[in-house]
This record gives sequence, structure tokens and C-alpha cells, in this order.
Amino acid sequence: MKQPAQEEFASAAPETAACCRGHDHCPGSDRSHSAHHDHDHDHDDSPALHPPLAAALPPGAALFHIPAMDCAAEEADIRRALEPVAGIQALSFQLGARTLTLTAPADVLPRAQEAIARAGFRAQRIEAGSAAPAAGGMAAGLGRLAAALALAIGAEAVEFFAPDARWSSGLGMALAVAAIWLAGLQTYTKGFAALRHGKLNINALMSVAVTGAFLIGQWPEAAMVMALYAIAELIEARAVDRARNAIHGLMALAPQEAQVRQPDGAWQTVPARAVPLGAVVRIRPGERVPLDGVVTQGHSAINQAPVTGESLPVDKSVGDLVFAGTVNETAELEFRVTAGASDTTLARIIHAVEQAQGSRAETQRFVDRFAARYTPAVFAIALGVALLMPPLMGWGWLDALYKALVLLVIACPCALVISTPVTVVSALASAARDGILIKGGTYLENARKLRAIALDKTGTLTEGRPRLVARQVRAGDEGQAMRVAASLAGRSDHPVSQAIASALPAETLAVARFEALPGRGVKAEVQGHTYVLGNHRLIEERGQCNPSLEAELQAHEAAGRTVTLLASEQEVLAVFAVADTIKPSSSEAVAELQALGVRTVLLSGDNSATVESIARQAGISEARGNLLPQDKQRAIEELQRSAGATAMAGDGINDAPALAQADIGIAMGAAGTDTAMEAADVVIMNDDLRRIPATIRLSRKTHAVLWQNITFALGLKAAFLLLAVFGSATMWMAVFADMGASLLVVANGLRLMKARLQP
Repeated sequence: MKQPAQEEFASAAPETAACCRGHDHCPGSDRSHSAHHDHDHDHDDSPALHPPLAAALPPGAALFHIPAMDCAAEEADIRRALEPVAGIQALSFQLGARTLTLTAPADVLPRAQEAIARAGFRAQRIEAGSAAPAAGGMAAGLGRLAAALALAIGAEAVEFFAPDARWSSGLGMALAVAAIWLAGLQTYTKGFAALRHGKLNINALMSVAVTGAFLIGQWPEAAMVMALYAIAELIEARAVDRARNAIHGLMALAPQEAQVRQPDGAWQTVPARAVPLGAVVRIRPGERVPLDGVVTQGHSAINQAPVTGESLPVDKSVGDLVFAGTVNETAELEFRVTAGASDTTLARIIHAVEQAQGSRAETQRFVDRFAARYTPAVFAIALGVALLMPPLMGWGWLDALYKALVLLVIACPCALVISTPVTVVSALASAARDGILIKGGTYLENARKLRAIALDKTGTLTEGRPRLVARQVRAGDEGQAMRVAASLAGRSDHPVSQAIASALPAETLAVARFEALPGRGVKAEVQGHTYVLGNHRLIEERGQCNPSLEAELQAHEAAGRTVTLLASEQEVLAVFAVADTIKPSSSEAVAELQALGVRTVLLSGDNSATVESIARQAGISEARGNLLPQDKQRAIEELQRSAGATAMAGDGINDAPALAQADIGIAMGAAGTDTAMEAADVVIMNDDLRRIPATIRLSRKTHAVLWQNITFALGLKAAFLLLAVFGSATMWMAVFADMGASLLVVANGLRLMKARLQP
């Protein structure tokens, strides 16, 4: 049985490192923070792409933005740095947003920032309601690296064209030193610090490799390696940020301003984050909705694709919900604001996906374990090559030392480690854009293992609201019977009566002496005659049943329909059959699930006849009715024993025991519903059941991409290890190979952002 969803992203701490290169603290390498930040290559955390981050902090809490914090190991460094600071009451990290919420007295905060700075990170305080500060641009960093690369090329040119000139050694060495200083000063600083603490990280490995190459006279190559390494960091960091920022791109869909009605009736444009709850906002055709709300005036079609993934616009009128980021297409609307800018459905989706990045999938945990052993093992091999190969194989000492240095350059499993978070985040972002909110890599990867899924009936397979599906006039004038029925049904607030009233002509008649008959129906006078509109029991009590009518009613009831009858004082005039109809997409979704090898079962608290009827319409062979919540939970346990991994799809509230028991709980139609969004592991933002097989397909594709990347990265490492020891691989070739592998696995993972989730 799965763990509660809340545990999966309570702290977002165990995220896999984004990579050894652009994210300095990979599993097993214990890096302090990203070197590309030291080259002014900070992540592009533009406020336009981020929601307000400090809108609702707990009392006594302060929010800090830490641009270089990318993985759980970096979080651990910060935690260790803050441990000696007295007065800190609580820490809460959000790796996706690179933020730290710190609860402490005001006088402790400066000391906390100093401790974070000593750990090698820059922590920027964010005021309430503000967005993350914009990071520095790439221009300065690119200029520095371009200069470093030019100097390294100059050192190579001097070595190539004038190897014997008396001035060449001095000039080449000076060019190399300048290139290394421009590209790798911070790498050296952190590398030697790591070595002093007995840690092996990529900074330590690069520092040893470049220093060793320089000392044995290979200073042009040492300079080229450091320059290429720094450039690789920058490119990879940008590629990783593309995946990380994919979901933040959704937030840019919500306008930053809104037209708000003032007390005097005038309209004023104000910042969206300053609009209070209850304010009335106006949106014109073609404009995006700035905040969540309820329509108070107008009728229009809204394109809800950014939130729910629906491909067709949805009609909205008075009383309907609208969501921030959606597009008003046809007419002007006014709505009352129900959620602030930082609490809209769109903002909650983004927050949930950021939280989800902290839930590591099985493959990510494997990579973490492997990486923790890989780097020390390669370091040991390099040491063995340098010390043992000369006496054992007759190699020259300088040749053996050079080969050992090449091994150090390729020792960090960058391509391996970077592939998992980029792939997972890309898949999560792709799913979110299609209206599927997956709360973590665990659920993303485990969805491929599902062998059975239990489906609730109401609101999952069916529309969740009754509709008039059949009517039959048994006596009198049909038009008069329909008008009388519409007049009586329109006065009742019962869902069945409302379904009848909405399906009949709008023309109604005056009603007098209206009376509700609890548990049976309604009674009233229309044009001087008494009529009743009620259930089978009421007609039996009035003695108006006959064999022909009984047979008709039994046929409707066997089909799972609720029957309502219109009768005068003398006879039954008409029969109306109401049913909760199946969604148009349900049969297709069930067929897709079965084609994927997933067993489908319908579980419902409704009567068995209705449940079996809906199951037949949907193409489900297994159906169980009359189930209490605990019965559904036991049914899930049985499916887990007989079939294996089992999901439960329901509304996220009434089916709580079954959702908790299932390996993956899926909430349907949860747009705007806080409870459902919090309760389930996977949230389908609209009512389209086809998103469930789409989730399974995405899970399978994600797993395939993860193992493609792992296989490629490990294969390349193995091949280069052999070339380094027994072939003629050089240090700059090793850097190019490592950089190329990393970029290829990143590009492969980013493909999932454009994955088609429908067959």
C-alpha cells in the first residue's frame, strides 16, 4: 500500500541532483554549490515566470531565494550550515522554487544569512507578496568564458606552431594560467576546500586533474579542459532550467493586472495581486482571466486548456467558476474573485508540481545509490593507474599519470545523474499542461506498473447529474401534459425534478396550492385541476397502477433509471425516466485501459441494477453495487492481492478510504476543488477519463527515456574508461565526451515536454 500523499512532498528534501556539472552537489560527490553561478550564469528566475512567493508565510517566518540550490545534497549543506545558529525554530525547503522558509526571531536572520554564505550560497530575502528576484544575465558569464576559451586556444596555438621557441613556454604558460583563472577560479576554491574535508566532488576532481596536467607540462590542455568544463556547466545549467521553468511558464498566462469595479461603479486597472477577495472583475473577449472567481454577469465561452487541458471552449454563465490563465473568447464577463493571485488553481498546480519534484522515483533512487559509489571507485582506479601501471605494465610515469588525470576528468557521472531529474520534471510539466497533475516522480513512474483500476460511478464514469433520458405520454394531450409537468417540476428543488424541468419546453402554467410530498413527489393545482408529479410509490398509494404501467416501470428500473410519473385525479398522464448518463469519453477510456492491459472494475454505492447498466454501457465486465466506503476499501485490497498494483479513481472526498488504500489515488474533475487536489496522488483537472490511460502511457514513456539515458551514459563511461586506460584518449576529448553525453541525455529528457499524451 502506498504511503500517504502528504508524506511524499512534505519537505521536498530528497530531490535528485540536477547534475554534477551545473549543480555542484550531486549524490556521491558532495559539491557545495553551482560553479556556473560563480560565473554570473545564474538561473533565469524571471519574476514574469514565477508566482508571488511570500504571499502567505506563517507568523515569524521569512522567505529566502537561494539561486544556487538545486538538489537535496545542497539542501543538506545549508541545513548543516544553519545547525549552529541558535534561535532557528523551523526550516522548510522548496527545491523547485529554490526557496527556504526560515522561522526565527528577526535578530537571528542576519546570522542565518551569514551561515548560508559561508556554505557557499547566496540567500536573498523575499518580502511578502513579491516574486523571486531576477537573476543576473548570461552576458557577463559568456564574455568571461569566451575570453577564457580564446586564451586556451592561444596556448594550444603557441604549443602547436612554436614548440621549440624560447619564448613559447613562458607565453603558453601565461595564456594557460589566465584561461584557468577566468574559467575556474571558483572551481579551485571549492575543489581544494572539498579535499581539505576529505570529500570527492567534481570540483575536487577537476582541480586535481587540471593542476596535474599543468605540472607535467600539459598547460595548454589544462587550460582547454577548464574552459570547456565551464562552458559545459553553463550550457547544461540552461538546459536543466528549461525543464525546471517549463511549469512556471504557465504562470505567465495569468495577467498581472485586472479591471476591478470601484465603489462608485467605475472600472480601474490594478495589479492582480492587489485585488481583494470578493471584488468584481471584468474581462473582455480575447482577454485572459487574471484570477479565480464565480461569474456574476454575462455568458461566454472560456478556453480552459491551460488549467484543465480541455481542447474545446467551455460555456460559462452566472454561477460558473472561471480560472486564472484561461481565455475569454466570445463575450464580456464579470466575476467575483474567490482566490488571491498566489492561491489560484493555476498557482496551486504550479506549487504542487514544484513539490512533486521532491518525490524521487525508483529509478532516481537507483541513480543516487550508483553515483554515491561510482566517483570514489573511478578515483581509486585512477590512483591505481598512476601508481601500479608503470611497474606492472612498463608504462612511463608521466604517461600513466596523464591517463589517470583523464580518468579523473570523466569520473563524475554527470550525464547519468542529470538525466533523471530533467526527464521527470519534463514529464510532470507535460502532464500538467494537459490537465494531469501528478504529485511526484514516484507516482509518475509507478503508474506504468498498474494492473487494475477501480472506477467510481458518479462523476467519474457518469456526468454526475441526472438527465431526462426517456418520456412517454400515456393519456391526454401531449403538449398539455408536458406543460403541466414542467410547471410542477420547476417548483421543486429535487435534482430529478430539476432534470425534468430543464429538458421540457420553457412554457409553464400558473400553479396553485403547491405541496411537497416528502419521499414521494409534489402536488398542485393547474388550471383548476389537481395533479401530482411523483415516484412509483406515490402512484401505488393512489391506486393508479396497472399491469401495463408496472411492466413499463420495471423496464426503466432494470436499466438503472429513476422513474417519475405525472398523474391527474383520474389516471397517469405521462412517465419520465431520469438517469445519470455516462460521459461520452468513458467507453473510449475504458477501452484504452483494457488495451494497455489494465483490468477495470466499477465500484459504486448505487443500486446493483444501475451499476450494472452503467458498466455495460462503459464496456466494463466487473461491477459491484451497494458498497459502503469500507466495502470499496476491501475491494481495493482484493484487487491488489489478485491483480497487483491498483489505482482508484473517484472524487477524492467520498472515496477517501479506497483512495488511501490504492497504490495510486486519482481524483477526477478537481479544477477549483482544494480537497480533491490535496487528497489524491494524481489529479485529473477536468472530467475526461481518457487522461488516466494517458497518464499510464506517459509513465511508460518516461521509464523508457530514463533507461535510455542511463544505458547511454553508463555505456559511454565504460567505453571511455577503456580508452583512457588502454587507448589514446586525451583530457579535452574526455571533457567533450562528458559534455556531449550530458547534453544528449538532457535533450532526450526534454522531449517529454512535447510528448503526446493521447493515442
